[in-house]
Amino acid sequence: MAAAAAAAAVGGPQPPQPELPAPGLSLDKAATAAHLKAALSRPDNRAGAEELQALLERVLSAERPLTAAADGEEAAAAGGGGGPGAAEEEALEWCKCLLAGGGGYDEFCAAVRAYDPAALCGLVWTANFVAYRCRTCGISPCMSLCAECFHQGDHTGHDFNMFRSQAGGACDCGDSNVMRESGFCKRHQIKSSSNIPCVPKDLLMMSEFVLPRFIFCLIQYLREGYNEPAADVPSEKDLNKVLQLLEPQISFLEDLTKMGGAMRSVLTQVLTNQQNYKDLTSGLGENACAKKSHEKYLIALKSSGLTYPEDKLVYGVQEPSAGTSTLAVQGFAGAAGTFGQLDSSDEEDQDGSQGLGKRKRVKLSGSTKDQSIMDVLKHKSFLEELLFWTIKYEFPQKMVTFLLNMLPDQEYKVAFTKTFVQHYAFIMKTLKKSHESDTMSNRIVHISVQLFSNEELARQVTEECQLLDIMVTVLLYMMESCLIKSELQDEENSLHVVVNCGEALLKNNTYWPLVSDFINILSHQSVAKRFLEDHGLLVTWMNFVSFFQGMNLNKRELNEHVEFESQTYYAAFAAELEACAQPMWGLLSHCKVRETQEYTRNVVRYCLEALQDWFDAINFVDEPAPNQVTFHLPLHRYYAMFLSKAVKCQELDLDSVLPDQEMLMKLMIHPLQIQASLAEIHSNMWVRNGLQIKGQAMTYVQSHFCNSMIDPDIYLLQVCASRLDPDYFISSVFERFKVVDLLTMASQHQNTVLDAEHERSMLEGALTFLVILLSLRLHLGMSDDEILRAEMVAQLCMNDRTHSSLLDLIPENPNPKSGIIPGSYSFESVLSAVADFKAPVFEPGGSMQQGMYTPKAEVWDQEFDPVMVILRTVYRRDVQSAMDRYTAFLKQSGKFPGNPWPPYKKRTPLHPSYKGLMRLLHCKTLHIVLFTLLYKILMDHQNLSEHVLCMVLYLIELGLENSAEEESDEEASVCGPERCHDSWFPGSNLVSNMRHFINYVRVRVPETAPEVKRDSLASTSSDSLSSLQNSGTAQVFSLVAERRKKFQEIINRSSSEANQVVRPKTSSKWSAPGSAPQLTTAILEIKESILSLLIKLHHKLSGKQNSYYPPWLDDIEILIQPEIPKYNHGDGITAVERILLKAALQSRMNKRIIEEICRKVTPPVPPKKITAAEKKTLDKEERRQKARERQQKLLAEFASRQKSFMETAMDVDSPENDIPMEITTAEPQVSEAVYDCVICGQSGPSSEDRPTGLVVLLQASSVLGQCRDNIEPKKLPITEEEQIYPWDTYAAVHDVRLSLLQRYFKDSSCLLAVSIGWEGGVYVQTCGHTLHIDCHKSYMESLRNDQVLQGFSVDKGEFTCPLCRQFANSVLPCYPGSNVESNLWQRPSNKSIQDLIKEVEELQGRPGAFPSETNLSKEMESVMKDIKNTTQKKYRDYSKTPGSPDNDFLFMYSVARTNLELELIHRGGNLCSGGASTAGKRSCLNQLFHVLALHMRLYSIDSEYNPWRKLTQLVEEVNSQQGNEEQQPEVPILYHDVTSLLLIQILMMPQPLRKDHFTCIVKVLFTLLYTQALVALSVKCNEEDRSAWKHMGALKKNTCDAEKSYEVLLSFVISELSKGKLYHEEGTQECAMVSPIAWSPESMEKYLQDFCLPFLRITSLLQHHLFGEDLPSCQEEEEFSVLSSCLGLLPTFYQTEHPFISASCLDWPVPAFDIISQWCFEINSFTERHAEQGKALLIQESRWKLPHLLQLPENYNTIFQYYHRKTCSVCTKVPKDPAVCLVCGTFVCLKGLCCKQQSYCECVLHSQNCGAGTGIFLLINASVIIIIRGHRFCLWGSVYLDAHGEEDRDLRRGKPLYICKERYKVLEQQWISHTFDHINKRWGPHYNGL
Repeated sequence: MAAAAAAAAVGGPQPPQPELPAPGLSLDKAATAAHLKAALSRPDNRAGAEELQALLERVLSAERPLTAAADGEEAAAAGGGGGPGAAEEEALEWCKCLLAGGGGYDEFCAAVRAYDPAALCGLVWTANFVAYRCRTCGISPCMSLCAECFHQGDHTGHDFNMFRSQAGGACDCGDSNVMRESGFCKRHQIKSSSNIPCVPKDLLMMSEFVLPRFIFCLIQYLREGYNEPAADVPSEKDLNKVLQLLEPQISFLEDLTKMGGAMRSVLTQVLTNQQNYKDLTSGLGENACAKKSHEKYLIALKSSGLTYPEDKLVYGVQEPSAGTSTLAVQGFAGAAGTFGQLDSSDEEDQDGSQGLGKRKRVKLSGSTKDQSIMDVLKHKSFLEELLFWTIKYEFPQKMVTFLLNMLPDQEYKVAFTKTFVQHYAFIMKTLKKSHESDTMSNRIVHISVQLFSNEELARQVTEECQLLDIMVTVLLYMMESCLIKSELQDEENSLHVVVNCGEALLKNNTYWPLVSDFINILSHQSVAKRFLEDHGLLVTWMNFVSFFQGMNLNKRELNEHVEFESQTYYAAFAAELEACAQPMWGLLSHCKVRETQEYTRNVVRYCLEALQDWFDAINFVDEPAPNQVTFHLPLHRYYAMFLSKAVKCQELDLDSVLPDQEMLMKLMIHPLQIQASLAEIHSNMWVRNGLQIKGQAMTYVQSHFCNSMIDPDIYLLQVCASRLDPDYFISSVFERFKVVDLLTMASQHQNTVLDAEHERSMLEGALTFLVILLSLRLHLGMSDDEILRAEMVAQLCMNDRTHSSLLDLIPENPNPKSGIIPGSYSFESVLSAVADFKAPVFEPGGSMQQGMYTPKAEVWDQEFDPVMVILRTVYRRDVQSAMDRYTAFLKQSGKFPGNPWPPYKKRTPLHPSYKGLMRLLHCKTLHIVLFTLLYKILMDHQNLSEHVLCMVLYLIELGLENSAEEESDEEASVCGPERCHDSWFPGSNLVSNMRHFINYVRVRVPETAPEVKRDSLASTSSDSLSSLQNSGTAQVFSLVAERRKKFQEIINRSSSEANQVVRPKTSSKWSAPGSAPQLTTAILEIKESILSLLIKLHHKLSGKQNSYYPPWLDDIEILIQPEIPKYNHGDGITAVERILLKAALQSRMNKRIIEEICRKVTPPVPPKKITAAEKKTLDKEERRQKARERQQKLLAEFASRQKSFMETAMDVDSPENDIPMEITTAEPQVSEAVYDCVICGQSGPSSEDRPTGLVVLLQASSVLGQCRDNIEPKKLPITEEEQIYPWDTYAAVHDVRLSLLQRYFKDSSCLLAVSIGWEGGVYVQTCGHTLHIDCHKSYMESLRNDQVLQGFSVDKGEFTCPLCRQFANSVLPCYPGSNVESNLWQRPSNKSIQDLIKEVEELQGRPGAFPSETNLSKEMESVMKDIKNTTQKKYRDYSKTPGSPDNDFLFMYSVARTNLELELIHRGGNLCSGGASTAGKRSCLNQLFHVLALHMRLYSIDSEYNPWRKLTQLVEEVNSQQGNEEQQPEVPILYHDVTSLLLIQILMMPQPLRKDHFTCIVKVLFTLLYTQALVALSVKCNEEDRSAWKHMGALKKNTCDAEKSYEVLLSFVISELSKGKLYHEEGTQECAMVSPIAWSPESMEKYLQDFCLPFLRITSLLQHHLFGEDLPSCQEEEEFSVLSSCLGLLPTFYQTEHPFISASCLDWPVPAFDIISQWCFEINSFTERHAEQGKALLIQESRWKLPHLLQLPENYNTIFQYYHRKTCSVCTKVPKDPAVCLVCGTFVCLKGLCCKQQSYCECVLHSQNCGAGTGIFLLINASVIIIIRGHRFCLWGSVYLDAHGEEDRDLRRGKPLYICKERYKVLEQQWISHTFDHINKRWGPHYNGL
């Protein structure tokens, strides 16, 4: 025992424990544990077991109830002062100790892990985890892998994607039931169980004893903490409190599961062992506390059965005769007894008091099975009770994870699945009551998807636990709680009930988890087979489906607009799709072969029964109720889809599964009603119902719904049409569409059911519907590949599409087994066959395009199918878009120049079962309609459109294409007493009817109609008229009467008791007698046939008489070889020609008649024909034509104006190649510049009192600071090792330099020796437009009062340029005077350089008084204020004394520097391109200089300190050292930044500046710069080089141009500096600085030139802006010489033959050696004390690389994997929205409150620190880039695209993404050119919250 204790002590000291209340247990835990373990290992271990039991009793007793624990003080009393959680912690420690048997717990864990046969991964994750799914490897569509397993497996070339888990999941790696073994990762490939040794018995022995007690203790706590809520609403607070307290216990269990297989099998034993459970839960007699918790448990159990006390419905059974006692009522009488609610009989049903009591009761299949579903639960093991509490507590995440972590254990998996099924009804009840149903749903699915995706398991549970019965019953019960009476058809007496879509259950999709499980199990063949074979189940299921039949009924509002637009339709469509359609597709996927015929027969049979019940329940006879429509007919759709499948795949005979004619007539009514309502909705007849009705019409045809909704509906109508009498069907269609009254030959009519303005669109709707019905072949014979191709072509014709939107738009079977698209491989092959890929394009300023697919030319030529397009368009504009694209194609390919009509497309042959459909085309009713419409179009009756004609011709053509093979003039059918419409046409074949002439027609017309008058005044001899009337040959046509008659016939045929069925219809529906003018009968003389009408139509369309000439008269070939390409595309004329040709082909008679008609040349039109009215219309036409021409002209003029404006103004977007836009005219003799104000439109000069200004945008910029001296590009860090440090940036180097200077020199002098603005410099840019400043002020006022939400803040002075709409925030006043300085200033003077130097000094010395208070000077002040406020204070104040004037001085000339340097960068870093670059033309530098100079001259520099003196005069060396000791010295002139000096000198001069003064300043400064270069060179080389050069130069010192020889000067510099300590201390540090290369004269010359070039570039730019001189272009190697000669540094007589020497540009104002030695003296006196720093300050890097953004990796996944789990350095959490800065690589939390500082979130803060207000961030989780600019932000887009050239915002598709270099370049270009504000249009305020 002692030994054991010692061993335990070695195992690691235990943390100190609070003492236990029981006195005997203050023993050392480890020792006790070891002792017990030893005791238990003995063969006779009863004593040990008892001892352990006693110990556990004490440690784990539930004596300390949670109620106390929740309540502080009592707990302290009870728990021995340990605080509430102390006892629990103590208990856990004991458990750990006991499990380890005295050893260390960690070692124990490791030991157990060694025995883990890890064949499965099983990693469980929760929502938002990033996982992978590979469709190539998956067997189940729900298969998922964790990132680690995915990356370790080989999935190259597979169809995989990354996704964010919504509900949580588990990794399936290693599970061959769910995925193919080839996809397993390296860790799980080896089936390792064989070589894992057996687990030694004693290792887990303790666990087997301890764990049952531990789990029982947990269950006690759960029982204890649960209180049956009073009002059936569990208070979440209490539940959460209990769960928080139990957190450590559950986590402990979770850790156990992670120890691997060995521990899991122990846990499984514990959880499933029924004996253990019984022993522990039954022995409760003496313990009061345990008793109490047991009672609570019993109460909780009571409500677990399906019989709710609160339910209004009583589930009785009406037909006991059915044999089985269907819902064993007695079964739940026991449960019900507790509530005294239910009686075991169903008397309530009789009295009908319960509105719903009357409907047929739900029949559940067997009696025995359902018993268990209805009953209260009984628990037999820990697992069952644990799951029960898990559900009761609404699935706490920890519990779910624990239960799922156990799943790799096979035995557990089966047990758990059965338990889950057993609790299924209880889950549903809890879910319905839950407040957090979303969270709960996700957790339920998280569990169930792991169980039911496995086919083997699903099959086992189905067989052993009646899984299917349970699921269907539970779904049924769930829906029954929200039923309402259906108001469809017969509102009062309807017995049908439907779900109420407004209920939370449907609105919030609460049913989703249950339905999703059901779909999941139906995807397994073995399960689906059982379902389809079980008749009882099918009946129940059809019952369930009928709840949705007719839900969400819409009633048309006729009077006022509906007050409240309900949005319940979303819920309705979602419910039908998820609860009805998806299970249907699941079942259909198993009915693919002949052998499954039986299943189809079953479904069809019960479906028809349910439909018949439905028709009875809603009291349906033959007419649908008017003005109401429901889009939900799932029963019809089930029926249709199974019919389609039967014919297509199972070779079933269609007629064997069709009902009788009467049923078919009923079946067709509602789908037809939907089609008519669609037309009504699009005709705006439902406009008073609000927008939602349009939403329904769109959703019905939308890609995710269409193949479960509109497609089955149309197919069902096609089936009905193929079996019903065609005349009946056609007349029904026109009646449903309410256009019957329109179909009359008379020119006027009355429509009693439709307003005139809707007639046209309704007629178009009816004809279009017929065309779709007759030409759609989706279910009538097309193969799957043909369907896919047709769908794809239709979508591509509407618009070019991206790959992902195509995938989304093409309807797939929403059957979960089908993966993405039925066979996504065929998707790719079809796509490549019909479309070309257009790679993404980039216009530098345009929107970013994505990769698009566009139809190939041959697709437009042969496959464009307008019918399919109309069927699939959600928005009507898409049809137009498709036609426009088709027109463009025809124009482009030269096939047809005009406006084409939709082409006629050949169809796939019909499947023989549906041949009857074509009878519609050959029925007299249709022919009369076509004839009438052709006649009306020809006579120009009102309300007919080209679209109507187009559809009429389409139908005629369809009829010709589908005519019977042999044309017989005698009809085979028996002539009845009075055959339908015999008087019109002899037969029913269209081919023969086309040539039949119709002479007279009798019509009913209003008395006001022209026909009536004409008749009465007819000059026809009265006898002919009377003879006509007597003969009775005039045709009468009444659709409605016909339809009634047909209906009667059909009914009589099908049933003898027709009289009871057909209610006598009053005619009132069709004509309200008193309302309209009286109708009278008139007889029209027609004398036309369809053929003659077509020919006349041809004349009418072509606008010429006799335009039609039969083509076969010239070319007889045409009749033999009819397919002529010239007829394929064209307009109406072509269509008519094509039809006539086809008619001629089909029958010789027709050919002859056509020729005859054409021979009767229409006589010339007699003049009397033109009536006054017609003349009026002709005049109107002419006038219109003229007006149109005028308009055209105006438009053209306007367009050209606009174009020229666009060319000048809108070149913001492309910083490279814009067309220059002069601010003024550039003739030099103009004395004053003239500006145009873009607001008031006046031109004039800028004056003191009415100044003009330039529209400018001021922004702070840190782009310059991002230049680097390293050629290696910076990469974005993607591993922990890579870090980015900003040491080598320009900004950093400048900061170091300034702080060094400030350490050793006088502050005011330091601030003149450098420039700032590398970070946070102010950049000024303009669009080049000018405005009066007073106009601008009033413009701003109007913007301020404008309440429109702008993307900018007017209060901050922001606005858009009134002309070009470019973003701006200030106005820069233009200085009066000329813009191009007049010649006077530019003439070279002959003064010597000495004189000029004096002048410069004098001019600088004059104090610049601020001009008098004019408007101009005020504006200058205010713009200066704007410039200062543009950047933050920290970027302005560098002085040690805050607010010193030197600060402002430094800031002002630095603004000039920033703008010049940035322009240089925009030009690519050098001036080789020359010319006036874009920026030059739209530059505002000139104006900016005036403003700056005006302010700079207010600070006169003390002439003592003016650097100009030091540059141009030799100072006597008196008192240079004295008096300086106590105060810091000035900065030596050689440490000054020469470019800064240049700007100071120029801005101190009075403006405008003279050219010769400018040149003088440049010459003087160049001497200083050159000396600096020599000094730097001398410091860079080593001692030997220095001495060699010193001697070499000294020899030449006395030659004539010694001052212009670099060798001499260099040797002088070296000798001067050697006097000081600069070259001493050649110590270790020196080696770093010395460059190892040997210096040749060439390399030295190159070094000197490179050193001087930056200065020359800036100076040349400055000269170009101040004096308007163009920059010369040159080669890179000659840039130095060209610039120096352009600046006037080179003497004009200089020849450039021999190699160019930079020293020849020198022009010393005073003897060179004297001034150099003076300068060197300053350095020497400094290096006396600080040699190191002195050297560092001399060496300046001259070659800076252009700024770039970080280089990004090729594949986005590398970024994502590193950053999405990376913790933030500030708050050390993993951010919810991580982002990374693309300028410097900093990792930030977007919107993270954790890193907020003074109300600024981290991204905004970083954008201020890193980019002075501009930030470019890559959002890791979304792959998009967001730009922050000041107080606004915008989404820029993504630089990562997938293989199809598309962005994947938010990584929704999760396909691999690759960098798009062009896009990244565009982003970088916009960053460098500061054009984010101009190019990106969608900005919004971020309120510092990013």
